Amino acid sequence: MNDHRFERLTDKIYVCTGKDHRFGTDAFLLTDFSGYRHKDKVCDLGTGCGIIPLIMQKRQPPEIIYAVDIQQGAIDQLRLGIEKSHAQGIVPVCADLRQLWENAPLKKLDLVTCNPPYKAEDTGIQSASDAQRIARHEIMCNIGDVCTAAAKLLKFGGRLCMCNRPERLADVIYAMKCSNIEPKRIRFVSKTPEHKPWLFLIEGKLGAKPFMTVEPQLYIRSGDDFSDELKKIYAEGEDSSERSSLRGGNTDRQP
Repeated sequence: MNDHRFERLTDKIYVCTGKDHRFGTDAFLLTDFSGYRHKDKVCDLGTGCGIIPLIMQKRQPPEIIYAVDIQQGAIDQLRLGIEKSHAQGIVPVCADLRQLWENAPLKKLDLVTCNPPYKAEDTGIQSASDAQRIARHEIMCNIGDVCTAAAKLLKFGGRLCMCNRPERLADVIYAMKCSNIEPKRIRFVSKTPEHKPWLFLIEGKLGAKPFMTVEPQLYIRSGDDFSDELKKIYAEGEDSSERSSLRGGNTDRQP
């Protein structure tokens, strides 16, 4: 508990972070890209500290958000964030997404989000702690597992929104199609127009017909500052006095 701290999203919404469960720019980008609606029933798979469900509290939140993680420490941090924020409609679930959980809302959800481990199990530099390895490497689940779980939870036409590194794009599209989730929309993210993309955001619909739209690229920086679009994404639902606190927040996977 000693390493935990609260990062302020607005004057009312806080997320509890620690060395094992933090958040980055990608969580804000994915939440914005998902286009969640107030009437939606949502599940965030691999929620970590619950950053995505808590960002969704900044404006009209979904009807219900199941926040699922296999690590009890992550769920404990999420509960602390919910308590401090007096957040409504977030249901913390400690469960393995490969098995889901008892009374899971099968075929009932409008939207599933997932910011998954980006690295295959035996690739890249290994993180120091078990919790970080699980969050960053495909140890407890892979992209196929995420898509299989989403297909079980989504109603027909429901949406899965994910992000990942560009080198995993083929893996993500293949996994989606294997679960009858048709990729419909994709957007690449780069630091500036001169840099190659470091992230992509993708949306698939359960049972949809093939046709995918490639959206304009999103840029993180403009000169020495954030781009106007990123500022808008960060600031949505808050007043200008609160924006500086976000810029100082944990950005675990920001480029």
